[in-house]
Amino acid sequence: MLNGKIIALIKREVRERLMSKTFIYTTIALPVLMFLIIGLQAVLFNVDKGNTKNLLVVSDSPALLSSLKTELLSRKNLARDDYIFNFKIVKKNKIDSLVNANKRLILKGKLTGIIFVPQSSLKNKKVQYYSKAPNNFTLTEKLSKPINKVLVENYFTGKNLSPEDLAFARSAVDFTGLKVSAKTGISKAGYGNLILSYLFTFLLYISLLMIGQLTMQSVMTEKSNRIVEVILSSVNPNELMAGKILGSAIIGVAQMAIWLSPVVLIISTSLFTLPPEVTFDITLGQVVYLLFNYFLGLITFLGLFAMVGSMYETPQDAQSGIWPITILILIPFFIAMALMKNPNNIIGDIGSMAPFFSIIVMPAKMTLVDVPTWKFVVSIVVNILTILAIFPVAGKIYRVGILRTGKKTKWSEVVKWLKYKY
Repeated sequence: MLNGKIIALIKREVRERLMSKTFIYTTIALPVLMFLIIGLQAVLFNVDKGNTKNLLVVSDSPALLSSLKTELLSRKNLARDDYIFNFKIVKKNKIDSLVNANKRLILKGKLTGIIFVPQSSLKNKKVQYYSKAPNNFTLTEKLSKPINKVLVENYFTGKNLSPEDLAFARSAVDFTGLKVSAKTGISKAGYGNLILSYLFTFLLYISLLMIGQLTMQSVMTEKSNRIVEVILSSVNPNELMAGKILGSAIIGVAQMAIWLSPVVLIISTSLFTLPPEVTFDITLGQVVYLLFNYFLGLITFLGLFAMVGSMYETPQDAQSGIWPITILILIPFFIAMALMKNPNNIIGDIGSMAPFFSIIVMPAKMTLVDVPTWKFVVSIVVNILTILAIFPVAGKIYRVGILRTGKKTKWSEVVKWLKYKY
C-alpha cells in the first residue's frame, strides 16, 4: 500500500531523474538516433552509387546476346549508377576458360564480374554470375529485371504474340492488400502501421533496457556509497524499493509519452496530412493502452533490475545476474519482429498475452491486426499477476542484498536469503 514515505520517495526519484541531464539527453537523443539509423540505412543501400561496375556479359547465342546488349545499354538507371557493360560470344564449354583468363582482373577489382546467359536459360532462366563477391544482391536485383525481359521476349519470338502479350508475360504479380476490419469494413492497407510496429517495438525494447540499467546502477551507487544506510534509518527496504521503482516507472512512461506525442498528434488532429499509403490506423485508446501496459511492464522489469542491483556492487559483477533479464527482453523483441512478416503467428498470439512478453509483443500485434478487447484485458491482468508474484521474491532479495557489502554475491547465497523469515 502507498503511504506518505513511499510517496515522498517517489517524488524524490522523479525529481532527481526528471531534472537530470541523462533524462534530457536520452529523451532528445533517442529520436535523433532513430533518424540517424534510418539515414545510415539509406546511405548503405546507396553506397555503391558512384562506384563503377565493369561487367562482361557473355552468351553462347548471338541473338540472345544482341538482345541483352540492346536492353542493358538502354537502361538509363544502370548508366546513372555507373554500370559499364562489355559483350562477348562464348561457347558453353569455354566459359571456364574465359573466367580463368580474366581471373586476375576480377581479383584486382578491374572487372566486377562475368554474367553468363546461355541459350538454355530460355527454358530454365538459370544465369551464372562469376565474381569475387558473387552474393551482391544489389547488383543481381538491378540486373534481374532487364535480363528477365530479354529472356521472355526471346522465348516468345516467332509465336505470334502481340507487344501487349509480351508486356503481360514480363510483368510480375502485383499484390494489393485490403484490410478486413469489424470497425471500418474493407479498406486498402498501406504500410503506415508497419512503420508503427517497428517504432513501438524499437522504442519499448530500448527503453526497457535503458531505464532498467539506470535503475540498477542507481541502486548499486547508493549501496556502494552507503547512502542507502542513511535512507533506511527513515524507511524500510520495501518502501525504498517501491518508491524507487514507481518513481522510475513514472519517468519512463513520461519519456515514452514524449516520444509518442507525434503519433498522437497525427491520429488526433488534422494538422498533419500523410499520404494514403502511410496513414496510421490506430486509435488514441490503443496508445493509452500501450502506455499503461508499458507502465506495468516497467514495474515488473525494474523490480528485477533493482533486485540485481542490490546483489552486487559493480556493473562487472552484475553481468552474471542481468543476462536472464536481458533475455526476457530480447525474446519478445524477436517475436515482435517476426510478427511483421506473419501477424497471425501463433507464437506472437501467445506472446501478446504472456508475462514479460506482452509489453513489447502486444503493441506490435495491435498495429498489424485487429485484436479483440478481451486479449488486451488478459495481457493487463497477466502483467498485474506477474507483479504480485515477483515482488515478494524481489523484495526479500533486495532487503538482504542492499545492506550486504564487501563480498561478491553467489546465487547459492541468494537462495538462502529467500528462506529468511522477516
